[in-house]
Amino acid sequence: MTLLPVGVVDCDVHVEPASIDVVKKYLSSYWVEYLRGAGRVTLSSAGLYPPNVPLSALPEARAAGSFPPQSYEQLKTGYLDRVEPEIVILNCIATFLAGRNPYYEAAVARAVNEWVRDEWLDRNERLRASIIIPALNPDAAAEEIERLAPDPRFVQVLLPVRSETPWGNLRWKRIHEAAADAGRPLAFHAWGDLGSSPTTMGYSHTFYEDYVSISQVTAPTQLMSLIAEGVFDRLPSLNVVLVECGFNWLPPLMWQFDKDWKSLWREVPWMKRRPSEYIRSHVRATTSPSHLDDVAVEQVAQLAEMLGASEMLMYSSDYPHDHGDGGFETVLGVLGESGRASVFRGNADLFYGLKLGSLPGAVARS
Repeated sequence: MTLLPVGVVDCDVHVEPASIDVVKKYLSSYWVEYLRGAGRVTLSSAGLYPPNVPLSALPEARAAGSFPPQSYEQLKTGYLDRVEPEIVILNCIATFLAGRNPYYEAAVARAVNEWVRDEWLDRNERLRASIIIPALNPDAAAEEIERLAPDPRFVQVLLPVRSETPWGNLRWKRIHEAAADAGRPLAFHAWGDLGSSPTTMGYSHTFYEDYVSISQVTAPTQLMSLIAEGVFDRLPSLNVVLVECGFNWLPPLMWQFDKDWKSLWREVPWMKRRPSEYIRSHVRATTSPSHLDDVAVEQVAQLAEMLGASEMLMYSSDYPHDHGDGGFETVLGVLGESGRASVFRGNADLFYGLKLGSLPGAVARS
């Protein structure tokens, strides 16, 4: 049982359409016919939720009807009524697997955004969402960011952490600029499309390998790309959040990144600060999964100090996933009262500009 504040900000809760039929009304007649002729009838991240794997879903999520939730009622029953958060950020990663046609992907991303707005955001003022974009089509992605920027309920731009080209590459300049202009952080979420290798040496052959590679291979590579290729130097207002990618790997990465920069800075003359300073200024990470099971309190305290956990971390349940405690209780124990308040609410309030005010008391939630 975790001690959660009343009015917690949850930065990662998953939802998705039950099928492509749910969002057809938001597609043009051309794409409806395309779906019929191509026989494409699903829009699902089911492969990322193996039904017999315990971490796929909490018992209450399974009891609510589907995981991830496919209707507002399922989310309300399985999560909102039980936890009573003040703000929840919804992420739909089903479009990560939408296909290899960049024009179709753009149409589906727009349709799912409209579905999220109509079926979720309009039904509960506590809900926020990520802007889903077509990762294969930078121009269309930028247009979708610009289209939704006037709606403050869309608080960030969702990207798969696994990509064909590192996200700091100039290929994605239009996305970087559109997000910065809209004042929206880029949210790199675990997983990616089926055409992108999870490792530098090719594809993994088990769900286990794929899962481990997210935090140990893919996410560090993306962060290094963003910094070393000068994204934050070109766009100092742009921020990034690592969602469901862990965080225990950040301190050793920052140490190594700083160490090597001292001798190799001529390779990246546009970098005006140490890599760790870019990370502390521009990057935040969500708390689930914490990946700190069975780690001694003293070691967790050292990691929290090296990371600056009180400023860097933002709470996430990653509902409906069941990662267990993962050492999160230990992290909370070493942060102190003000640090816990920042992780549960204050950091997200500042990062997203939510303007929530002061933190109420805390209550135990199962």
